[in-house]
Order: sequence, then C-alpha cells, then structure tokens
Amino acid sequence: MRLVGDNVEIGIYPISKALAVAEDLELDLVEISPKADPPVCKVIDYKKFLYEQKKREKVIKANATKVVIKEIRFGPQTDEHDFEFKKRHAEKFLKEGAKLKAFVFFKGRSIVYKDQGEILLLKLAQELEEFGKVEQMPQLEGKRMTMFIAPKVVKK
Repeated sequence: MRLVGDNVEIGIYPISKALAVAEDLELDLVEISPKADPPVCKVIDYKKFLYEQKKREKVIKANATKVVIKEIRFGPQTDEHDFEFKKRHAEKFLKEGAKLKAFVFFKGRSIVYKDQGEILLLKLAQELEEFGKVEQMPQLEGKRMTMFIAPKVVKK
C-alpha cells in the first residue's frame, strides 16, 4: 500500500510495515483511497480528524441561510385601509429578507369573487415591486388564491 501523512516518508510499504510506522508514531492508519492501485493509507490521529470534520460541518451549517416565509391573509373584499395596513407589514417582511406568502381566502360563496382576489394580489405585487419580485403568480388552490414574493437581493 502507498503510505502518506505528516512525519512519514511517502512510499509503498507492505501492510505490516505501514502498521508498524503508525504504531511507532502513536497514530492511526486510515485507508483513504481503497480503489487506487496500490491502495492509499494515511497516518493520522483519527479522533482529531473526526473532531475537525464535525467542526467544519458546524461552521458550514451556521453560515447557511435560513429561508423565513411570512404570510399575509386577505379576504376578497378587503377595503383600502386594511390593504394599506397589510401592505406596510409586507414591506417590512421583505426588507428583513423574508419571503412573503400573500393569499386571499374565500369563505363560503365568496369564491365567485375570485377575479377580485386576483386583482387584489396583483395590486399588492405591483406596489411591492421595489422591495421584492413575484416568485409565483396568483394561483387558486381550493379556497385559497396564493402568491409568493421573494425579497430583492441588496447589492453591497
């Protein structure tokens, strides 16, 4: 097998010799590439290797962005004042970097006003144009008409 590692003379050794080298250094012999010809083994402290690997994964996970989805609910006959109030909340959510899920909920027979619901959501999208872009146009699913708006990326 081919032997690599710190404080080790790189070369091809028989298995018994490689184990002896690892034992002399009080380290572990770890197979890195079993499919290579000859197989490659490294002399390392395996516990330390695992610890550092977990540490790297933890840093990567901490730096990953978490997507927050905020919801705003309208009725098909939402009046102007309520619309403005909810629009201000939507602006705040988009400025914070959260995605926005705006939906119109149709109760009972109000489903006949689905065109009003769509107009309401499109009006919201138009007024929030400078803060975010529409990810999914209004879509009717059962008694809900849903639209997604993603925040615009701020260039630094």
